[in-house]
Amino acid sequence: MKSIITFIILFFAASAFSQTTISGKTLDKKGKPIAGANIYIDGTYDGATTNENGQFSFTTTTTGNQILIASFLVYESFKVTIDVANFQDKTIVLKESSNTLDAVVISAGTMESGDKARVSVLKPLDIVTTAGSAGNIIAALQTLPGTQSVGEDGRLFVRGGEANETQTFVDGIRVAQPYNATIGNVPTRGRFSPFLFSGIAFSTGGFSAEYGEALSSVLLLNTEDNPDQNKTEVSLMTVGLGLGNTQKWKKSSLSLNASYINLAPYQAAIPQNLDWNSPFQSLSGELVYRYNFNNGILKVYAAFDSSKMDINQENINGPEKIRVDLNNNNFYFNTSYNGRFGTGWQVVTGMSYGYSKNQIGLDLDNVNNDENAAHLKLKIKKNFSNYFKLLVGGDYFISKFDENFVPNLGITKTNGYNSNIAAAYTEADILFSKKLAAKVGFRASYNDLLAESTISPRISMAYKIAKNSQFSIAYGDFSQSPSVDYIKYSKYHQFQSEKASHYILNFQYSKDNQTFRAEAYYKDYSNLVKYDTQAIAYNSVFNNEGSAYAKGLDIFWRDGKTIKNLEYWLSYSFIDTKRDYKNFPTAVTPSFVANHTLSLVTKYFITDWRSQVGFTNSFSSGRPYNNPNETQFMNGKTKVYNNLSFNWAYLISPQKILYFSVSNVLGTQNVYGYDYAKNPDVNGIYNRRAITPTADRFFFVGFFWTISKDKKDNQLKNL
Repeated sequence: MKSIITFIILFFAASAFSQTTISGKTLDKKGKPIAGANIYIDGTYDGATTNENGQFSFTTTTTGNQILIASFLVYESFKVTIDVANFQDKTIVLKESSNTLDAVVISAGTMESGDKARVSVLKPLDIVTTAGSAGNIIAALQTLPGTQSVGEDGRLFVRGGEANETQTFVDGIRVAQPYNATIGNVPTRGRFSPFLFSGIAFSTGGFSAEYGEALSSVLLLNTEDNPDQNKTEVSLMTVGLGLGNTQKWKKSSLSLNASYINLAPYQAAIPQNLDWNSPFQSLSGELVYRYNFNNGILKVYAAFDSSKMDINQENINGPEKIRVDLNNNNFYFNTSYNGRFGTGWQVVTGMSYGYSKNQIGLDLDNVNNDENAAHLKLKIKKNFSNYFKLLVGGDYFISKFDENFVPNLGITKTNGYNSNIAAAYTEADILFSKKLAAKVGFRASYNDLLAESTISPRISMAYKIAKNSQFSIAYGDFSQSPSVDYIKYSKYHQFQSEKASHYILNFQYSKDNQTFRAEAYYKDYSNLVKYDTQAIAYNSVFNNEGSAYAKGLDIFWRDGKTIKNLEYWLSYSFIDTKRDYKNFPTAVTPSFVANHTLSLVTKYFITDWRSQVGFTNSFSSGRPYNNPNETQFMNGKTKVYNNLSFNWAYLISPQKILYFSVSNVLGTQNVYGYDYAKNPDVNGIYNRRAITPTADRFFFVGFFWTISKDKKDNQLKNL
């Protein structure tokens, strides 16, 4: 009996503590062993780590079917159901994770700044610390390749496209009036204060199917999600005053800023090249409210500005100057929600409303116009896996424009239009591996004013050739309603959408605070508007038979590593473009294009002086202009353009900054083009006057004071 009991005890002990060996090896997709991977039975402590040969072995007391997990850093976790008794000398293959920092990212046509950018060609500070930009986002972007510096205009001209071919979006919602109002040959500025934005994506072509009504480019401005602390910011400047305040609560925050600009005192001290009756004045303000829900964030953005100027402009067609008096009021409202729901679902929705009213006096005549524009947006995105993401969305654009021309003598003329554009789009992000990715989609839209439907395919791909280098390609079709200068006469004429196709090849290298980009492109335009009169008028005969092409090479190099405390970037662009549009008799290079542009931007930090100093040198070859004294159209060429600018920010204390800048330090006498008389003089010669900058130099001095709890934050990022 005793022996039987002993046998039973030993039997159950052996059964209770019997162990099975799990063994095998772990490889990557190329068959190379993975050392250091964790292999274990789910829900237990039974497991092991692979050795240098990728091999593992451990014992387990579990039985039957169990879940085996293999995981390691840059690889996707591997799960498989196994029979414990039969899992010996097996092979596990791990796939590279798509979320690793060195995974391929599509870069064709797009340059980004901000902390969330995978590869950032600019930093948030750069937008406003670039010498010569004077805190203007647009001026800073004009130092990047693919842009043209059109000094008499001030807006963004991209790769042979006119300024209206670029659309601006705030948090994904369109801004219909992104620039301050101005008059001919007096450059404008962007409306938005840089310090409210945490990131910028500037696409010079081949952009996503999510964005429409743009032939050349989109500029995406993203407001801050969450400010770091409560603070007040005070600005005292030679051109005006500024005040900002941010309040932060547990789930929400509010940022406000206001500014008053008056150039009268400045222009009284610094000689100008223009005859001002009343220099530029403006009162503006912005607001951003944010509320964080458990699964998303709601943002409300609002901006207003009221500005005026009064100037006597030279008249090449007569002895008397023409008085131009401009008053503008602008309001922009934007609200957006970005949230997550379910498993891997994301929703982005919002709307914007913009209102702009201009009252323009032209000697004794008056022009009054106003524009109401709205944008409604809904986008849903689903992450099916790390390798496949799909988005679908829709837009609805509403535009209403009215203009009255009230002559001193004669009958008032009224023009305008109402336009509604509905669009739907879908796009898939496909990651074949860490080295190969694609984005494929299309956009469909209907414009009721033009009674026209369009379908625009978009595709881009990227292939990583080395750890820090990759190639990208992009193709896309784009369409846009003709400029307001044309379609305000739509009650007399039927227009069609203007169209463009983009072909882009990009190479990018990025490592250790150094970035190199080279991009070749070709753009093919069709359906451009032409007219048969000397100037656009209601009785012009319009058609959409115009065409154009633009091809070129853009190169960008940024280095913040080679020399201590020095950051710099170098941009070069070559463009060959010709347009047959407007009233052109033949296809020629338009007057806003220089074939060669070069920019060098430097920022040097002098720690002993508690200072940052910067230089920006912008160069471009001569731009074409039409000389009616010659038989060949657009045969003239201005002299080369050169502008060297300087800035200096001195840290008086951790929260007080003294800032000084001057543009065109060398006083170069730049010429943008020529304005010719409509009729010849008695000798048969068409007289002309040069179009030049409003001043030879622009000086700026400012004092910036930040008041915050940590007593460290300052406005260096706003300068």
